Amino acid sequence: MAALLTLALGGSPFAASAETWTLSQCVDYAIAHNIDIRRMALQADEGELAVVEAKDAFLPQLDASASQSFSFGRGLTAENVYANRNTASTQWGVNFSLPLFQGMREYRRLKVAELSLQQTLLECGSARDNVTLNVMSQYLQVLYCKEVAASARSQAEYSAFEVERQRALVEAGKVAEATLYDVEALAAQDRLQVVTADNDIRIALVNLANMLQLPSAEGFDVAPFDEATPPLPDAESVFTSAEAVNHSLLSAAQGLKVAEGNISLAKAGFIPTLSFSGGLGSSYYKLSGVPNAGFGTQMRNNYSTYIGFSLRIPLFDAFSTRNQVRRAKVQRLNAELQYEQRRSDLHKEIELAYCQAKGARERLLTSRETLEKSRLSFTATQERFNLGRATIADFEQAKNNLFRTEVTGIQALYEYLLRVKVLRFYQSNAL
Repeated sequence: MAALLTLALGGSPFAASAETWTLSQCVDYAIAHNIDIRRMALQADEGELAVVEAKDAFLPQLDASASQSFSFGRGLTAENVYANRNTASTQWGVNFSLPLFQGMREYRRLKVAELSLQQTLLECGSARDNVTLNVMSQYLQVLYCKEVAASARSQAEYSAFEVERQRALVEAGKVAEATLYDVEALAAQDRLQVVTADNDIRIALVNLANMLQLPSAEGFDVAPFDEATPPLPDAESVFTSAEAVNHSLLSAAQGLKVAEGNISLAKAGFIPTLSFSGGLGSSYYKLSGVPNAGFGTQMRNNYSTYIGFSLRIPLFDAFSTRNQVRRAKVQRLNAELQYEQRRSDLHKEIELAYCQAKGARERLLTSRETLEKSRLSFTATQERFNLGRATIADFEQAKNNLFRTEVTGIQALYEYLLRVKVLRFYQSNAL
């Protein structure tokens, strides 16, 4: 198997002048350039802004105002009667307000914003996990296609050698020319199989390059794995570890905390609120045709300040707060169901990956035993064919059986590698 992989990398047209990427490089590049992950990062930025806004709600508000008005026709005189005179009025003021107690609403809103931000960050991690698993699967698909191509190339070499040998025998007059035609037809089929396998490599590389958001797959290639058959971890131990590190499940658990925070925030509508306000200001009033005090004099005389407290006690709000609390409780139930669903899905995915890995390992062990016997059978059939004791059909069948056995073993190997790596990733969130 290692020899076939070396042949695939050395003899493949994709090995020459290609930039070789490891699995870690592919995953890191895909995470850095994936559009969904970048969109999730923007959502995290929005969550941070929501936290900042919730903190700013504790700050007082200060504003200044100024106005100038003119009235033409009847206006109010100093004797507090109306007359046909034009008037002008100038006013300014500075207002200050500070919430003293808002029924814990702003505090609870801040907590919900912080919990929501943590959930968004966990969802970002879940998106990165999905990208990692997809890249890992496609990476192994490329390596699988390379090994299949190497096996196909090996079969084509057998056929090419046989064509030359039969041509020599025909020229020596030892075999009929029809046998050479049959062998040449078989060699042509094997060359077509090599072309198909090489095209599968191209398609797999293009798909992987698209996952990485590369502009082109030209000059792009991947490196093989160093480990051959890693040990298979136990499914239950993987699930136990995954419950503590899986971003998707942790995000669903965080959703429960957010839902609880929303219930607490909705209940704040039942609590009274108290606020403080203060301000200062002055005004100037001018009545045309009548002596008026100067601007500065009026501003000094009309200067005033004020402070005040405002208490709001909710008595009846048309059941608005009650309905908000009920809606928040329904959202909590939905969050609980979502958590249970994600936990169930994670358990199923781990169980499925474990069963698939076991099946692939059994097929791999069986195919290795079968491969040795298929090679012996092919060698014996080839010798009988060389001696004229076997037909070209026998030779072709033995060679095809060998190729199918090799491909079955390759498929089992890479399925096993994929499932084991998936289980390891679920167990530790690491490649």
